[in-house]
Amino acid sequence: MKLKISSIFLLVAVVSLSAFTTIKPVTYTVDAAKSTITWIGKKVTGSHNGTISLQSGTLNVDGKKVTGGTFTIDMNSIKDADGSAKLEGHLKADDFFGTAKFPTATFVITKVTGSDANLTVTGNLTIKGITKPLSFPASVTVNTDGTVSALAGKITVDRTKYDIRYGSKSFFDSIGDKAIDDNFEIGVKLVAKK
Repeated sequence: MKLKISSIFLLVAVVSLSAFTTIKPVTYTVDAAKSTITWIGKKVTGSHNGTISLQSGTLNVDGKKVTGGTFTIDMNSIKDADGSAKLEGHLKADDFFGTAKFPTATFVITKVTGSDANLTVTGNLTIKGITKPLSFPASVTVNTDGTVSALAGKITVDRTKYDIRYGSKSFFDSIGDKAIDDNFEIGVKLVAKK
């Protein structure tokens, strides 16, 4: 009988201790070479699109759930899909992203809600030294090889919130067909590993 009571106390003690033990999220490092960021900017007479490189990033994963992360984007790497050096130069100029003074942009995840295939990611995006909150839909997959893939096909960013006013009808009424949409879109595909 004493053995039974001792075993029960031991079991209760183990269960109680495990209830107070927390597992820390694992930090995954984003593989910049395997990750892609695309962009689309629209204007009255058409659109431009291209790529921009991720400089570095991490994802915090708790089991199979992403709980946070931080990303740095190399603003000097912006490329136009049509290879226009003139457009690339203008996007790097002070009236757009001002990459000489602000060579990077960052995004810090503050909250992730929903299920793996249907997440809402919320965080703080910093462009040109200005930080604003941003939320967007995304999906995350923990792969069989131990990597994590994250996909956000359409992130809409209002450039005027980051003091990028060039060609904006919101600030220049008489711009006519030279107007550039205030919003641009980013598509992100990340691959991260332990």
